[in-house]
Amino acid sequence: QLQASGGGLVQAGGSLRLSCAASGRTFTGYVMGWFRQAPGKEREFVAAIRWSSGSQYYPDSVKGRFTVSRDNAKNTVYLQMNSLKPEDTAVYYCAAGGRLYSASSYYNPHEYEYWGQGTQVTVSS
Repeated sequence: QLQASGGGLVQAGGSLRLSCAASGRTFTGYVMGWFRQAPGKEREFVAAIRWSSGSQYYPDSVKGRFTVSRDNAKNTVYLQMNSLKPEDTAVYYCAAGGRLYSASSYYNPHEYEYWGQGTQVTVSS
């Protein structure tokens, strides 16, 4: 029901835009999150947007470089990533959670019910 795409290989300082297309249902009222996981590391929160209000949330590690947005007509969430660094290299996942009532819960991947399949982002130095 969530299909992530847009990953690829980019040089440090470059940009990529990831897409997360929702199908089979709408996620109005849900929080849409982006996470990433590098080899040997835990899944890390990178952005979230509340679909209904458009409110956005970011950890300090990506704030000012990443921007999350949604397109209601296309039922799609985007993650614009600028000024990419080699440490941003990871598999990126989109997720949807319907019972996230506080911003502190957005960081926890276990709070999300639906997950996309992941898309690889590789940033070369």
